[in-house]
Amino acid sequence: MTATRRLTEAEWRIVEEETARRPPAPRPPEGARERANRRRQEVLQETRGAQTGVQILFGFLLSLAFTVRFRELGGFDRGLYVVTVVLAASSTAALIAPVSPHRCLSGLRLKEEVVIAAGRLMVCGMVLLSLTVACTLLLILNVVLGGVPAAGIVGGVMLWSALCWYVTPYRLRRRALARIRDGDTR
Repeated sequence: MTATRRLTEAEWRIVEEETARRPPAPRPPEGARERANRRRQEVLQETRGAQTGVQILFGFLLSLAFTVRFRELGGFDRGLYVVTVVLAASSTAALIAPVSPHRCLSGLRLKEEVVIAAGRLMVCGMVLLSLTVACTLLLILNVVLGGVPAAGIVGGVMLWSALCWYVTPYRLRRRALARIRDGDTR
């Protein structure tokens, strides 16, 4: 049995500096199975975050129909409420959907197919969620501010959401694919 001693703070600094100077060890190439496992874990993590948000929003929307003020809403606002609830339910279904194929097809060696389907369901769910947010915002602002100002604000928020949720990721994707096509392996 060998005795070990604790490194001093100065010795730790030397170890950290030497480690920082070394180039990172090259990663072994990722196999198809490892890539599918990693991508599946990523999709499940992303799904958890989106599910929580849409479920809270859906619960809020469902509770509105049971408030006293709901009875005072006009025809347009009631119709908008129905559309909003249907969008929220559809978004909830699409964002929870990746869990079902994962569970039902587990062990059948369809991980890559499940990941692709889950990704598509996530994109569909996010589109429905953005529409749900827009309708919710329009409903609330229409009651508070009235028609035209509410529509302008919702339009601005939807442009911002589209930029954050869709334009930016797809621009980054297009750049990455162009780099790969041009042989850049960064």
